Amino acid sequence: MADELYEVLGVSKDASSDDIKKAYRKLAKKYHPDLNPGDKAAEETFKKLQAANNLLSDREKRKQYDAGEIDAEGNETQQRYYRDYAGAGGDHAYRSSAGYEDINDVFSDIFRAHARSGGQGGGQRGDGADFRMRGGDARYSIEVPFLEAVNGAKKRVTLPNGKALEIGIPAGVHEGQILRLRGQGMPGYGGGPAGDAYVEIHIAAHPGFRRHGNNIHSDLPIALHEAVLGAKVRVPTVTGAVTMSVPAGSNSGDTLRLRGKGVPAAKGRTAGDQVVTLRVQLPKEPDEELTRFLEEWAKTHAYDPRAEKEG
Repeated sequence: MADELYEVLGVSKDASSDDIKKAYRKLAKKYHPDLNPGDKAAEETFKKLQAANNLLSDREKRKQYDAGEIDAEGNETQQRYYRDYAGAGGDHAYRSSAGYEDINDVFSDIFRAHARSGGQGGGQRGDGADFRMRGGDARYSIEVPFLEAVNGAKKRVTLPNGKALEIGIPAGVHEGQILRLRGQGMPGYGGGPAGDAYVEIHIAAHPGFRRHGNNIHSDLPIALHEAVLGAKVRVPTVTGAVTMSVPAGSNSGDTLRLRGKGVPAAKGRTAGDQVVTLRVQLPKEPDEELTRFLEEWAKTHAYDPRAEKEG
């Protein structure tokens, strides 16, 4: 059924690549086995979601699926073989006068063609019994917490076939970066090697940090007296809190830099910095003493910070 994979993700057949990605990420969060321990139904749904996303995220495979050339599992259909080879005439290597009734007929024709072309060297028999084929590659996507993407981590993921793998997330991995897992793709045929698995990384947003290149940006609220008088304050970083000096006379919007507290150094990359933007915050509750002081202070020290910008 040509619409099967679209129904799994809950999108229309003309959905864009972004729509497919968004639908998958939303549903994968809901049904991920780690969030539904012991729930077999959720696990099966998660497998179907990953399989649907893997195929529909591949532009060429999606085109073949929509045309009925491959099925929901990525296997070529009889329609594909018939379209490519039927009517080729003569002794075409993949011609079958009766048509393909079974996938084994296809391999039989391939084996016979291989034998006729002289591919019997190395002890291979003419009946194709020793035919070996590398397995296909598989594509997956996972979401990684912000701090794990910055600092690196080990993630245990469950593939659609139920196999669990431990993946090393390198420190500083970028949004959309693809990791290659050798030999973790589809199994080979006739003892051939397995294909590779390609895992696309998506990074979850963090409430306190933003990444720009190798630098980490954050906002830091400070009290009025800390801004006026200066202070030493604790600042969260991606590797833990550190002490930072706030200069006297600081304003909201001023930035301070913590050297080396951004994305960690790696091969070919120097460590980034953390850029801290100060946000002066008044007391949440009205303070009568502060109000009286400022009323008196303003009588002799009033100034207009907007005048400079207007001028």
